[in-house]
Amino acid sequence: MRYRVLGGTGIEVSTYCLGTMMFGAVGNPDHQESVRIIHAALDQGVNFVDTADMYSAGESEEIVGKALRDRRRREATVLATKVYFPLGEGRNRGGLSRRWITQAVENSLRRLGTEWIDLYQVHRPDPRTDIEETLDVLGDLVTQGKIRAFGCSTFPAEDIVEAHTVAERRGLRRFRTEQPPYSLLARGVEASVLPVAQRYGMGVLTWSPLASGFLTGRYRKGRPIDLSTGRPALVPHRFDPALPTTAAKLDAVEEFVALADDLGCTLPELAIAFAAAHPAVSSVIIGPRTMDQLEGLLKGAPVLLTDEAMDRIDAIVPPGTDLYAPDGVWRPAALTDPALRRRPLGDRAAADA
Repeated sequence: MRYRVLGGTGIEVSTYCLGTMMFGAVGNPDHQESVRIIHAALDQGVNFVDTADMYSAGESEEIVGKALRDRRRREATVLATKVYFPLGEGRNRGGLSRRWITQAVENSLRRLGTEWIDLYQVHRPDPRTDIEETLDVLGDLVTQGKIRAFGCSTFPAEDIVEAHTVAERRGLRRFRTEQPPYSLLARGVEASVLPVAQRYGMGVLTWSPLASGFLTGRYRKGRPIDLSTGRPALVPHRFDPALPTTAAKLDAVEEFVALADDLGCTLPELAIAFAAAHPAVSSVIIGPRTMDQLEGLLKGAPVLLTDEAMDRIDAIVPPGTDLYAPDGVWRPAALTDPALRRRPLGDRAAADA
């Protein structure tokens, strides 16, 4: 396992980060087996674990807490979690307000069974909350010793710039990391997000390196895809081979399979090595559900890609290109709320007068 410094935090993390979204009701409901998987990753050199309060409605954090109950394991592990998505029914149980973050961090600390969180991340932007409000409360949590550093996840480049500008003007602590989706099939963040993160000295931990399973080799061109089970049943529009985006992904996968064969590695190993090769990236999040999946992914840790291999990748999917929208769960309010894209009818009539 290789290690890198997480941006300007001074914290060394493994180039593979263990993502735990698949531990709990959404993926693997067996707590004991999930704990064994976490321990196996730690024993093989992974020292970075990422979770979120919304993964299986807090169950993932509880499982991670069980795995890190031993004090020595906890002290050796860089532990990251996230806040934003609504938890439970009722108002003010999500977002990035001081009110919710103050409550959510206490809930995460309790579920994780820890006194501190090494990296606390805001899971998505919150257009309802002034970024100054969010940075202010996060800075207070650092001062209180409840978190060591904080970052953002899946933020557009312009929101990252705004956050840093506000932090500088107001004398607030700033985001130290960004967690974007990044893979062979989704390279859009190369255009601005990754360069902006580098400009501000932010660490980057990327998610979905296997592109929702398309880079596992499980889904291949000309082979039927069962849309009734697993991930295809949850988001069938991402796997329907009749859709142009799915066809484009399957075409690219065939070329990446050939490249992996030429390099003497597996397709998943190629995919993770690619994400880790970008100079902005500190760590790549892997999200196994089973022990076999973990062991298969960790075998690729030594894989390094030559410039020739990177050139061949660029020829298949050009830099900065997304073959699909990598974050199918969240979209900015500017796109989801029609009122933000349309002048009131009276204003439109006055402008035409």
